[in-house]
Amino acid sequence: MKRVLLLFILLIIQGRFYAQEIDIELLQDGFTRPLNIQHAGDERLFVVEQGGKIKIIQADGSVNSTSFLDLSQQILSGNERGLLGLAFHPEYSLNGYFYVNYTDLSGNSQISRFSVHPQNPQIADNDSEFPIIGYTQPYPNHNGGAMAFGPDGFLYISSGDGGESGDPNNNAQNLNSLLGKILRIDVDNTSSEYNYAIPDNNPFVNVDTARSEIWAYGLRNPWRFSFDEIQNQIWIADVGQAEIEEINKQPIDTGGLNYGWRCYEGDSPYNTENCPPFSSLTFPIAQYSHENGNCSITGGYVYRGTNYPELEGLYFFADYCSGMIGTVDNRGNFEVKGNFPGMWVSFGEDLNKELYIVDINGGKIYTLKGGETAATDHHSEQHFLKIFPNPASEVVSLSSYSHRFENIKILDIQGRIFYQESQLNLNAKEIPVSHYNPGIYLIQIRTTEGTILSKKLIIQ
Repeated sequence: MKRVLLLFILLIIQGRFYAQEIDIELLQDGFTRPLNIQHAGDERLFVVEQGGKIKIIQADGSVNSTSFLDLSQQILSGNERGLLGLAFHPEYSLNGYFYVNYTDLSGNSQISRFSVHPQNPQIADNDSEFPIIGYTQPYPNHNGGAMAFGPDGFLYISSGDGGESGDPNNNAQNLNSLLGKILRIDVDNTSSEYNYAIPDNNPFVNVDTARSEIWAYGLRNPWRFSFDEIQNQIWIADVGQAEIEEINKQPIDTGGLNYGWRCYEGDSPYNTENCPPFSSLTFPIAQYSHENGNCSITGGYVYRGTNYPELEGLYFFADYCSGMIGTVDNRGNFEVKGNFPGMWVSFGEDLNKELYIVDINGGKIYTLKGGETAATDHHSEQHFLKIFPNPASEVVSLSSYSHRFENIKILDIQGRIFYQESQLNLNAKEIPVSHYNPGIYLIQIRTTEGTILSKKLIIQ
């Protein structure tokens, strides 16, 4: 209880220091209906275009003239169809495998594996397609399409309910259908019947009345989802029907949850005929209405970068119609950070966990940044505290050109003190950290004038 209280106090302190909004800065434009960004474990960004091409933004911001992959002749694009998802294998640097989710020429969903060109890392081998899994789409909308490898090494895939309005086929609640679900498969192994295997701990393994690929269900159109390995959570943004957009959160190791669609839209009844008990359903951690021009949620990521410590731990999302960008914290507190001109269809995360956002209509990729700060006197002092390197693995150096340190503490996110030293009267200090476990810590300094300085430290 003391640790929880201390963590709460630390969060309150940081909230007082940082009254932070956000801003966006153009990274690159000239794309044709971009709708996804991924990285492959290096400094490049891979931009997915709905029409079937994947393009590369290099570390210097330039865009390769030749597409990394071009599937434009084998996909059906338009409305909610097209090249929808991209995921790089966790061992991409060794095996060169990546996975795409696209709408084939018959209008159905296809997830396939491709390989990078063996002699040129800037292009893929277009002839290397290896089909993994596919499923029929009854309507042209609600195709889902997001993919990501979880920390368990398995591939997660989002599928919408198949489209039309109100899930007329009841796909989301039907455990014999792959639609309206998050799927979880093992692409490193095969079964006698498929080009993939089923993880042993999937929730519906050996259940005759359910597809064993299903990890979560009761979703309308989970257009974007992401993992936060720090808190061991998966965040799922589910596009609403007529009134409510919802954000769901669950532990990564908890499968089989039913998020309630078509029975409920958010936490409001929608069509509860022949539905399971209310108590058996999982409801959103946060939701918002279609007021003020909102219409469709685009899920993002929990910010785990280092450039903007004040944004640490906030889950970012946006709205396609209104241009709103907002955040939700781990307790479900919802905050609108601003409205920006853009039709936001995706967020992206680079190798360093910094965030990007995609405007499909303008063909632009923006960097998401901490904005102008409504600073208190305390916050303005934070700029005088330097931490290097950050992330650190051996030694971290603290320095200030305008303050002398009287007391230094290093705490973890549970509020436990790992290092403390007092009566220093120094303006620089080196602290060994090689014996600390990797993770996020808080450095808190009291100066000789009584000012409190605090910054996030990442140990890797």
